[in-house]
Amino acid sequence: MSKPKILFIENDKELLKVVNEELKEVGFEVLEVDNGKEGIKLVQSKKPDLVFLDLLTPSEGSFEVLEELKKSPITKDIPVITLTMLGSDEDIKRGIKLGANDYIIKSQHVVSEILDKVKKSQKN
Repeated sequence: MSKPKILFIENDKELLKVVNEELKEVGFEVLEVDNGKEGIKLVQSKKPDLVFLDLLTPSEGSFEVLEELKKSPITKDIPVITLTMLGSDEDIKRGIKLGANDYIIKSQHVVSEILDKVKKSQKN
């Protein structure tokens, strides 16, 4: 049986290091990319079980990345959780409207929230 794959489209190297260690320890395969354009390619080729998308990554506007992932027949059913510093009501509504399954605002508790979301996604 293959390990569940989780893709992080994220440019915060410290966050990735901590999360990567935690998730690998409990049996997940973790994929990482630091920009939206490469993230789209990786989602299409690797078909992860879950995507965490930082809305402030370089290369392509990440709301546009979310929109593209949700419009594509290849990737539309892959759950996407936004992971960002953008916490205004407008940004949250936009993310959910574009198809995000959940929205995490980065804070001091972000690692535990990510782990909780991953565990919940595996139960569905």
